[in-house]
Amino acid sequence: MGCWRGPSTVLACLLLLRPLPSPACPAACRCSSGEADCSKHALREVPQSLSANTSTLWLGYNFITALGPQSFPPLPGLLLLSLPHNHLVLIHSQALVGLGALQELDLSNNYLTALTPETFLPLTSLATLNLGSNRLGELDPGVLRALPQLQALLLQDNPWVCSCGILPLWHWLSHNREKVREESLLLCRVPEHLNEYPIMDFRNESFRQCQETSLSAQHYITFLIIGPFSFMASIFFCTFMGSIIVVYHNLRRESHFWRRPRICRGH
Repeated sequence: MGCWRGPSTVLACLLLLRPLPSPACPAACRCSSGEADCSKHALREVPQSLSANTSTLWLGYNFITALGPQSFPPLPGLLLLSLPHNHLVLIHSQALVGLGALQELDLSNNYLTALTPETFLPLTSLATLNLGSNRLGELDPGVLRALPQLQALLLQDNPWVCSCGILPLWHWLSHNREKVREESLLLCRVPEHLNEYPIMDFRNESFRQCQETSLSAQHYITFLIIGPFSFMASIFFCTFMGSIIVVYHNLRRESHFWRRPRICRGH
């Protein structure tokens, strides 16, 4: 056949018959059919040699403490990202850029205390978000509003502070109740008299005092700035007006003096 015409032709045929190399798989992972299982390997960061075709990434039970702006390699087809039981305390606002296809994100059983809406803006396809068993006392509802396709939300087993600060989150949960999973486990931790009280059992009247008296920190700062300034301005204005009145009366008195008729004495 044609493949035996010469050494170079034989080499070319052998190269064509050789199987294609398999997609990259980090040494700490097991990879197959677009899935990379990198769990339980004491990893402290996300492996960088993952295949760009990865659709499912398991990273649970490791020692990852933070997700920075370049923690993930390009993974345009990633659909599921699982990071439970790590030591996550921080997620950078640019950490999830490039994961726009992601549909499910599991961040449960970590040490997260705060999240920003900017972090989740790239996740326009996310349908399921698990934030259970973290250290969240409050959650900006802007985080949830940044997820237009969100269908399932898990927030159970967090130390929720049921003060006036939780009112915006309660409003969002009340209007999106069908998206909240395990809502019976969404319980207050603080203050003590509300410990283990179900957040979803609150009603509008529960926050009446907050709506009547609460002022934001910005309002307090405004009052602190405007108050002393207004006081000094009022003193200056009163002093200025008082001076004008005194000068006016002095001028009137002198005017009357010069207009007074003089008596001429005869010689």
